[in-house]
Amino acid sequence: MAYSYKLLRVEIDRRVATITIDNPPINVITPPLYMELAQLAGELKADPGLTVVVLKSANPDFFLAHFDVSTILSFPTDKPAERDTELNAYHVMCERFRSMDKVTIAQIEGRVGGGGSELAASCDMRFGVRGKTIINQMEVPLGILPGGTGTQRLPRLVGRGRAMEIVLAGDDLDAVTAERWGYLNRIFEANEINGWVQKLAHRIASFPVEAVRLAKESVNGAEQPLEEGLRDEAYLFQRLLRTEGAQKNMKKFLEIGGQTREGELKVNELSRRLGEPD
Repeated sequence: MAYSYKLLRVEIDRRVATITIDNPPINVITPPLYMELAQLAGELKADPGLTVVVLKSANPDFFLAHFDVSTILSFPTDKPAERDTELNAYHVMCERFRSMDKVTIAQIEGRVGGGGSELAASCDMRFGVRGKTIINQMEVPLGILPGGTGTQRLPRLVGRGRAMEIVLAGDDLDAVTAERWGYLNRIFEANEINGWVQKLAHRIASFPVEAVRLAKESVNGAEQPLEEGLRDEAYLFQRLLRTEGAQKNMKKFLEIGGQTREGELKVNELSRRLGEPD
């Protein structure tokens, strides 16, 4: 993959792609940045050499401010609103980050708002910085609504009542509250987040690729009725059971101390060793 962009820096290391967003002064999602993010989503989805994608910002104060309001003002309004039969382009981009067979992580070290928050909410995980990370959906005060997946994604993340507060108040959500509500997985000090996220990304990327991809697919299936999700889970389990990676790692697990008292007391360490080359 070429990964040639002006506003995005792409670094790839051992099946982990780290994307740094750099659109001064505040990472507003201007049309050029949006086009690059949309193209990136397609390239990442099609790249078989990746397992994990990390999105971060070159600006310590802003992850993504929001979509460019001056661009929204230029949207056509001379005809009545129509109900689309297919997802719009922004929804497609966000859904690619949510559904691609790579693990997507948003490393949010500063403010994120509007369409930037909607993109972050579409990622598989979000991590923030205590006292620095701020989430704000400012659309309703502008007279519109979060139209880039926000009204649908936020209730699934934080629950209906809290999503209503975020959407309708247009007020800042601090990192501690965002973690408690479930928007952020964890929060860190500013000097800790990058190392921790990279360690997590590379840990996940070290495990059998098929297991990571189908486990994500199975978790995504939790949005369908329970019985359908359980049937899909059983099918995906059966598929993985037949892979070389599963057979090899289960045998290695037993060899290095799995199912012994001493081994099971440090099963997280055994799991780490399963990602190491033989």
